[in-house]
This record gives sequence, structure tokens and C-alpha cells, in this order.
Amino acid sequence: MTADIITDVAIIGAGTAGLYALREVRRARKSFVLIDTGPLGTTCARVGCMPSKVALHAGKLWASRNELKAIGVAGTDSLTIDLAATWDALRQQRDKFTKGAAAKALAVGEHLIRGKARFLEPAVIEVTNGGDKQTIRATSVVIATGSRPVIPAWLDSVKDRLVTTDEFFELTSLPKRVGILGLGAIGLEMGMALSRLGVTVFGADLAPVVAGISDPDVAQRVIEQFGSEMTMWLNNPVSVERTEQGVLLRSGDNQAEVDLLLCALGRRPNIDTLGLAEAGFPIGDRGMPVFDHATLQIGNLPVFITGDANGFRPLMHEASEEGAVAGYNAVRESVTRFRRKISVGIAFTDPDICSVGARFDELDLNNTVIAGASGESNGRARILGAEGSLLRVYADARNGQLLGASIFAADGEHLAHLLAWAIQRRETAESLLELPFYHPTMEEMLQSVLQDITRKLVIKEGVPAGLLVDYN
Repeated sequence: MTADIITDVAIIGAGTAGLYALREVRRARKSFVLIDTGPLGTTCARVGCMPSKVALHAGKLWASRNELKAIGVAGTDSLTIDLAATWDALRQQRDKFTKGAAAKALAVGEHLIRGKARFLEPAVIEVTNGGDKQTIRATSVVIATGSRPVIPAWLDSVKDRLVTTDEFFELTSLPKRVGILGLGAIGLEMGMALSRLGVTVFGADLAPVVAGISDPDVAQRVIEQFGSEMTMWLNNPVSVERTEQGVLLRSGDNQAEVDLLLCALGRRPNIDTLGLAEAGFPIGDRGMPVFDHATLQIGNLPVFITGDANGFRPLMHEASEEGAVAGYNAVRESVTRFRRKISVGIAFTDPDICSVGARFDELDLNNTVIAGASGESNGRARILGAEGSLLRVYADARNGQLLGASIFAADGEHLAHLLAWAIQRRETAESLLELPFYHPTMEEMLQSVLQDITRKLVIKEGVPAGLLVDYN
């Protein structure tokens, strides 16, 4: 047992949330320790956002050969792809992202403590590394321990033929047939990437929709379009059985043998080994500590929980913001309440699937105007071969203020950001129409939707929506 360490702030976890908390602690010139079990490098860089987008980009490039015939290119049928080389290039690029993230943690030098943390008291932590133990006594603590994939017990019989999203990018080669359990955003992204690279993909989910889409029109459009690129079995129980060569995947009346299962059934916060209950933390119904979403403080304790560890909005951009909130509050005598930004979710499935602000299933339909625009009537979408794009926007029926949107569109990530900014600034359909819309662009889909919303509202007579009167 080494000597106790006394510090201002102890940060448990060197991922995105932990590093952003560290930024605020250092800005306040407070002493700190950064505790992590390893491997270093954020979830986003190692196993999430970045490698999955590299895979999607590779799949898009390879699949684009099928579009070349339409412009007179010959010989595309003779093209081949070396998937081992493709995957090796992906892993090399992934490693660059990971090293960059890990370097930020390593840069703190002796303030980085490697090992497994457990609370003895709310501000007293024991760190175990092999046979060594060390006690950290801090004025305040930030919990930023991240999350890990969920693996249900019913998959135990095929564990040796199953990988999680944390392990998938460690494969040195790709199997010919993959079964994906769970078609949320990550499962669908990986399914589309693998299918476009030439892997036979069978995706199964108990839910009737993919990517958690709540808008029924968008959900149907996504299933119709992506169902032609990969097999999707929805709205049925799923079972698995070992075979001599792989795994038999069943969903309802459907079945297929695959070489490998990719488990994408969600993630759970890494808090169960921290000893929170034993150390006197207030614990809620699902075993999660009770915390204030505006301050990230657990109860009245000098402890703040941030990023994937609190399970609220497990996304990288949310983790960075929460980390900054937790770090800021951890170094001050009184905590500050921060307003959450408008929620944004994007699956980079090309076309992208995006959710902004209020979801369809959260709306008061009696007081909401819903308008939509399809790619069939948008010039840019037709040029891009993205006629299947669909934009649905929700507005307050009383004043036209934008509430939320569901998007399935080519480059939908940009529409999603535009709408998120507009919703957070409490723009109305009329106020947005006062801004310029270039032709031909995907943004004109939004212009069409806004015009439709204004037509559906009861608005006093005046100049046409979108025109600005010059009173000078």
C-alpha cells in the first residue's frame, strides 16, 4: 500500500468526458489525478464514431462503382476488392485516432494513475492495480467511466462466435456472412457498411423499426430503401444456435447460418464496480446514482457523473459538453445549473438518419403542425440519386415555432445541424423563410417544408412568407 494522495479533483476515466472535465480543472489551476483502467483512447476513437465512419466511407466508395455504368463507364464488373487490405487500412486509420486521444491522457504524466477505482467514501477512492493499492482523497470527484456493450445471457452458448462493437474492429479479417443483433444506429451503420463492402448481412431486431426512429413515415421509408441492401428481420423474437460452421440465426419464420454474430444491443454505464451504494451514494430504481441533469451532481455530494457513465445522452458531443460542466462545477464552491442544448442524433448510413429536438412520439399532435418534403421533388436530390430522401418537421400550431424534425436524406447531417441551431434559437417557420435558400440544394427541402407549415398556420394577412419589407 503506497502513501495516500491528497488532491483537489479526482477524475475517474480518461475518455472524452474525463478529458473535457480535466480541461476545466486545469483551467482553474487545481490539482488533480486522472484514473483509468485502460486501454487509453476514447470510446469514440477506438470502437465507436470514428472507425465506424471509416467503414461506412469505404463501403460507399466500393458501392459507387455500380453507379458508374449510368455515365458510360465500362469494366466495372471486373473490379475486385481485397477486403483484408480494406480492413487493415481501416484499422490503421483507427489507430491514429486512438493514439491521438490516448496521448492527451498520457500528457498529464505522473498525474495519470492506472488501475481500477472503487469508492470507500464519496470523496475517498481506492485504486487497485494488480497487487498494489493506493488511496486518493479528493475535495471533489468526477465519474467519467464510460460504458460497455450489453451481452444478454441467452447468447452464452455462442460467445466464441460473437463479437461486440468494442471488439469488432480488432478483427484482422472480415467473415463472409455476418448476423447483426440489434439494428439501432450503430448496428444499422455497421450493417450498411459491411453489406456495401460485399459481406452478406442478416440484421435482426425485436423492434418494428430501425435506428430508433419514432416518425412512422420516415421509419417506413428507411426500411423500404435499406431493405434492398441488407436483410432486415424486424418485430420478432430472435434466437441463436451453434452449428458446425457458425451460428444459426432465427427471427420469426426466417433463419440463416452466419459465420459471426455482431452484438449491437446497446451499452450500459461502467459504474457497477465503483461501490457507489456501499460508499453511501443515493441510488435510484435501476441502480443508477441519483443526479441533477443540469449540474451533473450526485445528490448533495461533491461528486459529478458525466458522459456515458450517467446513461443520459450517450453521444460524443454530449460527453464533451457534460465533461466541461462536471469539471467546471467540481472546482467551485457552489454549482452552476446549465441548460441542455437541443438533442441531435445522426446515423451516417447514406442517406443519413437524423433526429433533432422533439421526437414524433413526444409531440402533442393536437397542437402540432407536421410538414414533409420528399427527394422526388428536390432537384439536388434527383441529381444525387437520392430521391428516397424524406424530411419531416414539427412546429407549434399556435405560432409556427419549430419543435423537432426527423430526417432521412443524403448529407442529412447538415440539415440536422441547421435545424438544431434553428430550434435552439426558437426560430419559427416564417423567420427561417426570411433567410436565403440557394438552388439547387438539399436545403430547399427545408424551404418547401417551411412554406407548407406557414400555409397550415392561421396567420394574419400580410406580405408572402419569406419576403422582407424595406421600410427605408
